[in-house]
Amino acid sequence: MASPTAAASGSSSSREGTAKAMVFDQISQTIQSTSNLLHLMQQSSPSQVQLTKLPKNLLAKTTMIKNTGQVLEQMPQVISSLDAHVENGLQSVPHLRTVSQLLANMESCQLSSLSQAHLPEKEPEMGKQPPAKH
Repeated sequence: MASPTAAASGSSSSREGTAKAMVFDQISQTIQSTSNLLHLMQQSSPSQVQLTKLPKNLLAKTTMIKNTGQVLEQMPQVISSLDAHVENGLQSVPHLRTVSQLLANMESCQLSSLSQAHLPEKEPEMGKQPPAKH
């Protein structure tokens, strides 16, 4: 029997393969549609000089299309990595709350000790007043 992790990994791999196939199909269909549209436009347009430049421009973007494909292939791994970092961050929230509470308590204690340090200074001043004469 496969472990839950292995099963999840297998389904994740299957989803990645399906997503890649879908993206590849969409890109292929888009390129084919663009090519068909260019042929139709070239046959019916009086400004064929400009239209003949379009396939060259499309070919110039082939590298960008390939790079986009590579980025799309890496996206599942990037998303998985980001998900792990977010999960780790969420697990740290209770610790951050504890640290925040400790800092607030330290600040409160320091303010309390500072205010108490100033109170004794005022009392001797009151004691320095000359005694009242009867």
